[in-house]
Amino acid sequence: MKDMILAIIRYRGFIISSVKRDFQLRYQRSMLGGCWLILQPLSLIMVYTLIFANIMKAKLPGVDGTFAYSIYLCAGLLTWGLFVEILNRSITIFVENSNLLKKLNFPRICLPIIVVISSIINFAIIFFLFTLFLLITKNFPGSVYLNIIPILLVLLIFVIGLGLVLGILNVFFRDIAQLFGIVTQFWFWLTPIVYPVTILPEWAPKFLRINPVLSIIESMQKIFIQHHTPDYSSLFYPFILGVLLLMLSGYLFRKHAGEIVDEL
Repeated sequence: MKDMILAIIRYRGFIISSVKRDFQLRYQRSMLGGCWLILQPLSLIMVYTLIFANIMKAKLPGVDGTFAYSIYLCAGLLTWGLFVEILNRSITIFVENSNLLKKLNFPRICLPIIVVISSIINFAIIFFLFTLFLLITKNFPGSVYLNIIPILLVLLIFVIGLGLVLGILNVFFRDIAQLFGIVTQFWFWLTPIVYPVTILPEWAPKFLRINPVLSIIESMQKIFIQHHTPDYSSLFYPFILGVLLLMLSGYLFRKHAGEIVDEL
């Protein structure tokens, strides 16, 4: 752990420059540049709001308000967006950075850190605009807002662990990246983002509890819709699962480090 922290400090310049380069490469040839960062999730939210607002507005338990469903949708979609971005980029992290992994003195820990920092910056920009919307419409949850920090930490632990395990497997089985592109589409609809769990049949919520992202999304929605502190005991499952996945990813990488370089 100490060596890992020292490596991060030593290569902090490389990490910062890599994050900057990531933003430049993503938007440098685009006419609208960084505006796409906002326009893409905004268009998705608008589509779902226009299609489902009238249907779902009355289905939100104990909630009234013009913007209730839009806020419910934003709380879920923006959190899901962070999850999917880190997951997708982590799955291809070793394949896309094969030239760096072949350098003996390069600290591998830098790669997931670059992915996470870049994704968090993207998320923070969009979430800041969402927060402004809450303030303008007088729907800001007050001090309960600070509860998003531990929730996002649990999300990061889980998605980094899962992403790194899949990233290692993707080196040996290149179908993993394509497969999880399909899996995440089904995963999205098995998570209560567009719809509340209360509209499902009685047996469905128990089945959906297998989904570790469900309690994370529900916790975010509880903050912004009900203005209540989330039930932290529900986050125990994704947290423990995330820790186990992180340990597994470390074990797999140490065991197969040489084979990973050879495959790349």
